Amino acid sequence: MSDQTTTATRASRLHLGAAATTGLAVLLLSIALAVAVGAVPMPLSTIAGVLANKLLPGVVEPSWSAGREAIIWDIRFPRALLAGLVGAGLGMVGAALQAVTRNPLADPHLLGISSGAAFGAILALLHTGLFLGLLTVPLLAFGGALMAALLVVAVAHVAGATSADRLILAGVAVSFIVMAGANVLIFLGDPRATHTVVFWMLGGLGLAQWAHLIWPILVLVPTGLWLWARAPDLNAMTVGDETAATLGIAPARFRLQVFVAGALITGVMVAFSGIIGFVGLMMPHIVRLVMGGNNQRVLPFSALFGAIFLIWADIAARVVMAPEDMPIGVVTGLIGGVFFVALLARRRL
Repeated sequence: MSDQTTTATRASRLHLGAAATTGLAVLLLSIALAVAVGAVPMPLSTIAGVLANKLLPGVVEPSWSAGREAIIWDIRFPRALLAGLVGAGLGMVGAALQAVTRNPLADPHLLGISSGAAFGAILALLHTGLFLGLLTVPLLAFGGALMAALLVVAVAHVAGATSADRLILAGVAVSFIVMAGANVLIFLGDPRATHTVVFWMLGGLGLAQWAHLIWPILVLVPTGLWLWARAPDLNAMTVGDETAATLGIAPARFRLQVFVAGALITGVMVAFSGIIGFVGLMMPHIVRLVMGGNNQRVLPFSALFGAIFLIWADIAARVVMAPEDMPIGVVTGLIGGVFFVALLARRRL
């Protein structure tokens, strides 16, 4: 290896390390700010004291009220962490879907996966009941997301929609059909519960609890690591199915595996946050502008950027109409819609 290559490799690693360190620092600061702001502002010293006292009981003498401790520990910390987990999951799924479909406009929302997850979650909330306890909603949400993903693949196959653009059109069509079914479930459900479900469909993290976080973590960590491990295969898929096949990858089977992994992550995230669109669309594009197109970098940084973005979107949702919470899906929809139009205009140039 030449000195120039060694120097370039070392510089690339330093750049990667600096970006990761900066991103993690911004993430921690974002979580701290998300806990601090709200109808009742909390000083950072109080937040640090509560956190230290919870992690190491007795290390700090409490100088705050029990009410403030409950707001910080029981309400705001779980909400901020759930926002980070959902944003990370949606960002990573968007990056993976854009690679296997070779379409920069692909994301769980546009491909109908989020709609399928919503269908399953609404079925659990309004009709079947929590027959498996807290696991019921994420499990049925995953089933709905997987159903929608398989429908997209089936429609694309039947219609001969082999191109990336036609696959997105198949996803949009399936999304409309599945959401129509979800609306029927709402119409047939208990009128007293439909208001809560409709608000949940707009996206919201206000019901976050510590007990809820275990399921997104259990799904995101192993599935995300699997996607990251398959980053070289995703890189091959971005070039084309023929190239991927010459490298020993079965394109159709691998694409289906990624769709199932994406459905699993999206289903669980939607179960606890409602439908939040455009995170999976925006984050991979922003990451590629900063880190390049290698999916070994795009996937983890899409997760990191997605976590930071959704935490800030949740802060905005809580602050704009304080003391009322604006649905977070409204915030991401406004930002994502503008980003989507800008992306279309950029692709046309």
